[in-house]
Amino acid sequence: MNQFLFGLALLIGLMIPPVANLMESVMIIHMHMQMPMLVIAGFFMAGLIQGKFPSFFEKYNQNGVPGILLFTIIMVYWMLPRTMDEALTVPSVEIFKFISLPFLAGVPLRDSWKKLSKIGKNNVITLFTVIFLGMGWLYVQANAQLCHNYLVIDQMILGWGFITMAICMVIYLIYSFIVDPTKYE
Repeated sequence: MNQFLFGLALLIGLMIPPVANLMESVMIIHMHMQMPMLVIAGFFMAGLIQGKFPSFFEKYNQNGVPGILLFTIIMVYWMLPRTMDEALTVPSVEIFKFISLPFLAGVPLRDSWKKLSKIGKNNVITLFTVIFLGMGWLYVQANAQLCHNYLVIDQMILGWGFITMAICMVIYLIYSFIVDPTKYE
């Protein structure tokens, strides 16, 4: 219950207009801070939701793959430049952002992650590494303004942020293949 309240407080805090406007004013903060924090809010709230509807998650997300697929679709959707623009200009899209990221990405992520095998988890991380490298390359190499609400320098900074995160994920994947955790238990 405490995790749910913490997640709900985080979600409400991120929805307060001055906070939302501040986080959305800088492109990299919008993409790499606000959106992950919304997913984390849903992740925290998922425990109570799973407790209220256990048969739903057992029936539709037995092995974790459907939940991770939903999480991936929602995350890829919010990485698109057009979607980020519309979140700033169309109020219904911004409302969808505050609903989809916590409840259609955060909740399925918490339910699915523990159900995936180590290989499945590494495959998801590898997929996001490739996506982040692609998005980073797109934002860095594009000479045109992809998001009309942000400057070209903002999208270049975001692109380097994507590339940096991809490098960190590659380091983690190498670490997970080299290190045997049973030696340290």
